[in-house]
Amino acid sequence: MFTLPKLPYDYSALEPTLSADTMHTHHDKHHKTYVEKTNELAGKAGLDGRPLEEVVREASKSSDKKLFHNAAQAWNHAFFWVCMTPKSAAPSGALKAGIEKAFGSIDGFKDAFVEEGFDHFGSGWVWLAAGSEGLKVISTHDADDTLIKDGLFPLLVCDLWEHAYYLDYKNDRKAFLKAWLDKVANYAFAEKQLAASDGQGDGFRYPSPGANDDGSDRREVPGEAPRPPA
Repeated sequence: MFTLPKLPYDYSALEPTLSADTMHTHHDKHHKTYVEKTNELAGKAGLDGRPLEEVVREASKSSDKKLFHNAAQAWNHAFFWVCMTPKSAAPSGALKAGIEKAFGSIDGFKDAFVEEGFDHFGSGWVWLAAGSEGLKVISTHDADDTLIKDGLFPLLVCDLWEHAYYLDYKNDRKAFLKAWLDKVANYAFAEKQLAASDGQGDGFRYPSPGANDDGSDRREVPGEAPRPPA
């Protein structure tokens, strides 16, 4: 069975950008429910013991919408937690170079990310992803994610569902996105993901079924295990 990964920081560590109240509600209630429903539905679909990435893809292929929505949301949230850090530093190295090539500057990237997220109608996610043509910003609706999109490798994601920010920002999604990029976005993680997209090192993978009680993988460090082939 899949477990709910622990946050890689204290619930209050991202304040004032995101409050401890928001993090408790988001992680302990919303993410926990997605994981529990995934376990229930994956068993019914005969996918017990399969990596979550495979469960998401198989659910998409078989048009099992209920399983897909829960499994993809479980994965998206786990990825989202490691896309944040209380010690955010500006993009550097290959990530900085890739951003400048694609968007002209770091500010150009932030403007594109905020605009994409702000203009996105309804719930979903806004991503920085690597593809054959370089880096791009995209948004996906509801539970949709990059796992089922050929040629895209996720570097960063921000949650656009209202439960991610409403307690702290009410309906001001733009203010949330700006603060998120400036204060808590984990660009060091994004740089590792970029390297992994080019075959250098390992990318993010959800802790395997039967992980430790704290959500960690018995075989790998959470957030640093190999991404399975598409």
